[in-house]
Amino acid sequence: MEQQIYKGKLIQFHRLKIAKKEELTKNTFSLEFDIPEDLKENFKFEAGQFVSVKFQSHGEDVINDYSMTSAPYEKKKISLGIKVNAPQGATSQLFQNYQAGDELLVSEPNGRFTLVSKPSEFRTIVAFAAGIGITPILSHFKNILHNEHRTRLFLFFGNKSSEDLIYRDQLDNLARTCGDRLQIFYFFSQEKTADQFFYGRLDEKNSILSSTRSCILTIQMKSLPSGMLWMKC
Repeated sequence: MEQQIYKGKLIQFHRLKIAKKEELTKNTFSLEFDIPEDLKENFKFEAGQFVSVKFQSHGEDVINDYSMTSAPYEKKKISLGIKVNAPQGATSQLFQNYQAGDELLVSEPNGRFTLVSKPSEFRTIVAFAAGIGITPILSHFKNILHNEHRTRLFLFFGNKSSEDLIYRDQLDNLARTCGDRLQIFYFFSQEKTADQFFYGRLDEKNSILSSTRSCILTIQMKSLPSGMLWMKC
């Protein structure tokens, strides 16, 4: 274990082994870490939380925050979705220099982008995400579908093109296995679609966003502005 002051807080880091690294699109990848038996309590988390990863980039220590795409019931692992913002940036170094079997310093989970589980209630949750902002939403949706059989979910997911769409296999599989409890709508801003309704950016000018302003509760994480949930109770 290693302790370090990060963003004004004393953070606990633990060495975790990379179990799997997967390139998702041309500028995104995922890392999956095994959680040893003696660290399971340290890495208990809620859907929507993140961890901080410490690694070397161009000879210097770097710490970045990444949201988990795994759900809390997947207790033996944590999975992260990561975007490479620049060819020579820190996340590019993380992708190039670390492989399955390597160890990285990973903080204990943190973050407030969470929802209270209500398995006995009927409710509808509508989520909007763009690009890598899907990561905490994916964790939430997997967890809700696993624990709340009375909750219906709707996802509006924007990307530049179908080639940039990450986690489509996981999302489509969730939609197939959960029937009418989950509906997903894909939007593309730089790729023509058969239905013009799904062409364009998901922003404040989009009619879909405008029509949902009446929802009762909005939860938004400031550090992840492209991931957003609305909950209608």
